[in-house]
Amino acid sequence: MGWLSRIFPGSKPSDDTSKYLTMGPTFKLKAAEAAAESGTVLETPTGEEIPACKVGLNGEFDESGLAKRVVHAFDLDSELDDIETLWVAQLMSKVVLRGKVPTQALLDRAVSIAMKVPGATEVDTSDVQVG
Repeated sequence: MGWLSRIFPGSKPSDDTSKYLTMGPTFKLKAAEAAAESGTVLETPTGEEIPACKVGLNGEFDESGLAKRVVHAFDLDSELDDIETLWVAQLMSKVVLRGKVPTQALLDRAVSIAMKVPGATEVDTSDVQVG
Protein backbone atom coordinates (compact mmCIF):
# COMPACT_ATOMS: atom_id res chain seq x y z
CA MET A 1 0.00 0.00 0.00
CA GLY A 2 1.38 3.42 -0.91
CA TRP A 3 1.76 6.42 1.35
CA LEU A 4 -1.04 8.39 -0.26
CA SER A 5 -3.62 5.62 -0.15
CA ARG A 6 -2.65 4.75 3.44
CA ILE A 7 -2.73 8.26 4.89
CA PHE A 8 -5.21 10.00 2.59
CA PRO A 9 -7.51 7.28 1.18
CA GLY A 10 -9.35 8.38 -1.93
CA SER A 11 -6.83 11.09 -2.87
CA LYS A 12 -5.48 10.74 -6.36
CA PRO A 13 -2.90 12.89 -8.10
CA SER A 14 -3.29 13.88 -11.72
CA ASP A 15 -0.72 12.78 -14.27
CA ASP A 16 0.95 16.18 -14.00
CA THR A 17 1.32 16.39 -10.21
CA SER A 18 5.10 16.58 -10.50
CA LYS A 19 4.87 20.33 -11.15
CA TYR A 20 3.44 20.78 -7.65
CA LEU A 21 6.37 18.85 -6.13
CA THR A 22 9.32 20.52 -7.83
CA MET A 23 8.74 24.26 -7.96
CA GLY A 24 10.87 26.72 -6.12
CA PRO A 25 10.07 30.12 -4.62
CA THR A 26 7.76 31.12 -7.49
CA PHE A 27 5.45 28.22 -6.67
CA LYS A 28 2.28 30.28 -6.28
CA LEU A 29 2.73 32.07 -9.58
CA LYS A 30 3.57 28.92 -11.51
CA ALA A 31 0.80 26.98 -9.79
CA ALA A 32 -1.63 29.75 -10.73
CA GLU A 33 -0.45 29.59 -14.35
CA ALA A 34 -0.83 25.80 -14.37
CA ALA A 35 -4.27 26.09 -12.83
CA ALA A 36 -5.31 28.67 -15.41
CA GLU A 37 -4.16 26.35 -18.20
CA SER A 38 -6.20 23.47 -16.81
CA GLY A 39 -9.21 25.62 -15.99
CA THR A 40 -8.83 25.16 -12.21
CA VAL A 41 -9.22 28.15 -9.92
CA LEU A 42 -6.27 28.75 -7.63
CA GLU A 43 -7.83 31.36 -5.39
CA THR A 44 -9.54 31.38 -2.03
CA PRO A 45 -13.23 32.35 -1.83
CA THR A 46 -12.09 35.94 -1.16
CA GLY A 47 -10.01 36.02 -4.35
CA GLU A 48 -6.60 35.71 -2.67
CA GLU A 49 -3.89 33.37 -3.88
CA ILE A 50 -3.70 30.04 -2.11
CA PRO A 51 -0.60 29.76 0.11
CA ALA A 52 1.76 27.03 -1.10
CA CYS A 53 1.06 24.97 2.05
CA LYS A 54 -2.64 24.79 1.10
CA VAL A 55 -2.24 23.79 -2.56
CA GLY A 56 -3.43 20.24 -3.10
CA LEU A 57 -2.17 17.45 -5.30
CA ASN A 58 -3.70 18.91 -8.43
CA GLY A 59 -3.40 22.65 -7.75
CA GLU A 60 -6.68 22.98 -5.87
CA PHE A 61 -7.20 24.51 -2.40
CA ASP A 62 -6.72 21.79 0.22
CA GLU A 63 -6.25 22.27 3.98
CA SER A 64 -3.96 19.19 3.94
CA GLY A 65 -2.36 20.01 0.60
CA LEU A 66 1.23 20.15 1.81
CA ALA A 67 0.93 16.84 3.70
CA LYS A 68 -0.62 15.18 0.64
CA ARG A 69 2.14 16.45 -1.63
CA VAL A 70 4.77 15.25 0.87
CA VAL A 71 3.30 11.73 1.06
CA HIS A 72 3.08 11.68 -2.73
CA ALA A 73 6.79 12.61 -2.88
CA PHE A 74 7.48 9.75 -0.43
CA ASP A 75 5.55 7.41 -2.75
CA LEU A 76 7.88 8.40 -5.58
CA ASP A 77 11.00 7.48 -3.56
CA SER A 78 11.91 3.78 -3.71
CA GLU A 79 13.73 3.87 -0.36
CA LEU A 80 10.72 5.17 1.54
CA ASP A 81 7.93 3.23 -0.14
CA ASP A 82 7.89 0.34 2.37
CA ILE A 83 7.71 2.32 5.63
CA GLU A 84 4.19 1.80 6.98
CA THR A 85 4.86 3.01 10.53
CA LEU A 86 5.42 6.69 9.76
CA TRP A 87 2.61 9.24 9.44
CA VAL A 88 2.58 12.71 7.93
CA ALA A 89 0.52 15.73 8.96
CA GLN A 90 0.94 19.47 8.67
CA LEU A 91 0.57 22.57 10.80
CA MET A 92 0.37 25.33 8.19
CA SER A 93 3.81 25.14 6.49
CA LYS A 94 5.36 22.78 9.05
CA VAL A 95 5.45 19.09 8.07
CA VAL A 96 4.91 16.86 11.11
CA LEU A 97 6.24 13.30 11.06
CA ARG A 98 5.05 10.81 13.68
CA GLY A 99 5.62 7.13 14.25
CA LYS A 100 8.61 4.88 13.81
CA VAL A 101 11.35 4.42 11.22
CA PRO A 102 13.91 1.58 11.09
CA THR A 103 17.01 3.82 10.72
CA GLN A 104 18.16 7.40 11.18
CA ALA A 105 19.21 7.42 7.51
CA LEU A 106 15.60 6.81 6.42
CA LEU A 107 14.35 9.55 8.72
CA ASP A 108 16.97 11.94 7.33
CA ARG A 109 15.88 11.03 3.79
CA ALA A 110 12.22 11.65 4.66
CA VAL A 111 13.09 15.05 6.14
CA SER A 112 15.15 15.96 3.09
CA ILE A 113 12.35 15.03 0.70
CA ALA A 114 9.70 16.84 2.77
CA MET A 115 11.77 20.04 2.85
CA LYS A 116 11.99 20.05 -0.95
CA VAL A 117 8.20 20.11 -1.36
CA PRO A 118 7.07 23.68 -2.11
CA GLY A 119 5.45 25.31 0.91
CA ALA A 120 7.37 23.31 3.53
CA THR A 121 9.34 25.58 5.85
CA GLU A 122 10.13 23.10 8.63
CA VAL A 123 9.89 19.39 9.48
CA ASP A 124 9.07 18.31 13.04
CA THR A 125 10.39 14.85 13.91
CA SER A 126 10.01 15.07 17.69
CA ASP A 127 7.38 12.29 17.67
CA VAL A 128 9.43 9.88 15.54
CA GLN A 129 11.10 6.86 17.11
CA VAL A 130 14.16 5.42 15.36
CA GLY A 131 14.94 1.71 15.60
